[in-house]
Amino acid sequence: MTLLLLAGLGACDRQSPPSGQDQANSSAQVPPTSGEATGASQSTDGAFSYTLDRSKAGSAAPDFPFTGSDGKDMTLQDFAGKPVLVNLWATWCAPCVAEMPTLDAVAKAHGKQGLAVLTISQDSQGETVVKPFFAKHKLPHLKGWIDPENQFGFHYATGMLPTSVLYDRQGKEMVRVVGALDWNSQQGRDLIRAALES
Repeated sequence: MTLLLLAGLGACDRQSPPSGQDQANSSAQVPPTSGEATGASQSTDGAFSYTLDRSKAGSAAPDFPFTGSDGKDMTLQDFAGKPVLVNLWATWCAPCVAEMPTLDAVAKAHGKQGLAVLTISQDSQGETVVKPFFAKHKLPHLKGWIDPENQFGFHYATGMLPTSVLYDRQGKEMVRVVGALDWNSQQGRDLIRAALES
């Protein structure tokens, strides 16, 4: 029982959202030979658990639209020439919420170097829950993007939140982080540095 509780703290199961939430497809675990590594990082919020998956490295970024708080649709192609960190999250996902301040710190530290940090909500209620979340939490360097059709969740098909995907300046996938990563940790800093140097 304790093991199940600890596993639940590492990431939110996309197959078990609260009522009213959409579900994303899950995929089988990629074997370690495909470039996957697991780890944990410590922060003041406790342990974060994550898996690095490089099996899709080199894949082009999807062109699905997502919506900003201003109602304007964008695609990842609108960030061409910049490294992009896409973070899929939901307001009901505790590891997602714990990870957010570290994403805000990354956006603050590296935004001037061109890094775009896109926190794209997978909440089925969209702006009605995302807007109050950002009003309540102090995350001044992040925007509350919305994926109204959960296209990113279905495309990445990890079955877990949070899921982050790092793209290089050419719009090619570098790595997927399945689970919560403290982006201020050495692992997080190394991933961001590689994207900035791409």
